[in-house]
Amino acid sequence: MNLYEDIIQKKAPIAVVGLGYVGLPIALEFAHKAKVIGFDINPQRVELMRQGIDPSGELGKEDFEGADIYFTADLTELSEAKFFIVAVPTPIDNYKQPDLKPLISASKTVGQVLKPGDYVVFESTVYPGCTEDDCIPVLEEVSGLTFGKDFKVGYSPERINPGDKEHTLASIVKVVSGSDKASAEIIAKTYELVVKAGVHRASSIKVAEAAKIIENTQRDVNIALMNELSIIFSRMGINTYEVLEAAGTKWNFLKFFPGLVGGHCIGVDPYYLTHKSAQLGYHAKMINAGREINDYMGAHAARQLVKRLIAKENTLRASRVLIMGTTFKENVTDIRNSKVVDVVEEFKSYGVQVDVVDPYADKDQVAHEYGYQLAGAPSGMYDVAVVAVSHQPYLALSENDFKAFLKPDGILADLKGLYRGKINGFEYWSL
Repeated sequence: MNLYEDIIQKKAPIAVVGLGYVGLPIALEFAHKAKVIGFDINPQRVELMRQGIDPSGELGKEDFEGADIYFTADLTELSEAKFFIVAVPTPIDNYKQPDLKPLISASKTVGQVLKPGDYVVFESTVYPGCTEDDCIPVLEEVSGLTFGKDFKVGYSPERINPGDKEHTLASIVKVVSGSDKASAEIIAKTYELVVKAGVHRASSIKVAEAAKIIENTQRDVNIALMNELSIIFSRMGINTYEVLEAAGTKWNFLKFFPGLVGGHCIGVDPYYLTHKSAQLGYHAKMINAGREINDYMGAHAARQLVKRLIAKENTLRASRVLIMGTTFKENVTDIRNSKVVDVVEEFKSYGVQVDVVDPYADKDQVAHEYGYQLAGAPSGMYDVAVVAVSHQPYLALSENDFKAFLKPDGILADLKGLYRGKINGFEYWSL
């Protein structure tokens, strides 16, 4: 009887290591088809999940119902598993280099309980070659086992989109790979238990790693083009969104839009590819240029608005700015690598008074991560209101709503193009 049959008969538990935005949904999906051990190094998070609470705020109690899953932070309780899925963050450091510490730590954790016949599948986004060059040696060293002979490894990149209730694990085609044909097939059949959209069997682990890394790199480069166009069009005095609307009438025009590019995927993953490229002796020109443009946009937006304040003969130190939204994208609580902070810091560097509000972000997390306090609500009148994130509560705002906190000669800065053509009483600016 092979491992797949043991999994579906609940004789061989699946362990998911790392229960964040990616790991927890995977664990719960599998827990409706198999026996699952959910492991996280944070005991407080584990306790919440035992109560049916998602610490990330993405899932509801109903998602936990009927799930055959045991949550733990105890390493010894992982030893029962035979099929390990590693879904930990792969961030960048202060020098924009890959930070593999969480991934290496997770590999050491799995290595301590790895047994002959076990499988380890990595889901974390990495550069091609990372699984085989960085993770497998750790598994071998810690476990004392031999890769290929004693245990098998695969790679299946995560494609979960935080806050997206339509494109979920089950509804997105899953790319899978294994260290040999037999392991690739068992891994594919295991994921087919929960992925209704089906799986794509990549020819190798490196191909699967590369497929994932270019998904976000492609988006990053395309958004960078839109951001650069917005800078150019602004100098021409034309609205970027109007240009894109016109160009979008052609059937093969790619519909990307300007904006702040942060988060733990698009704003991070390209640096993994450029890092590996540099190791191979090639400087990735287009990818690096795209990253430079996108990383510049927060400061660019603030500087354009400072110029407008000066043109109105406002004293910068007496000027007040309200920034609406601080999460890295709409309708999520996640503030990791949010580029809104660049807007905040740039305004502050000119001595401008800044208040930040957000209906989703946790004020303690924001204070800890970025050092500024969220305001509960707008207070008084502002010279500039910056709608930085297109949260659902902001979509229905009218010009009359802004009159409650924006001065009559104030500026409405619409970074997402939400209110184009709807603002007449204020100076309007967008990317």
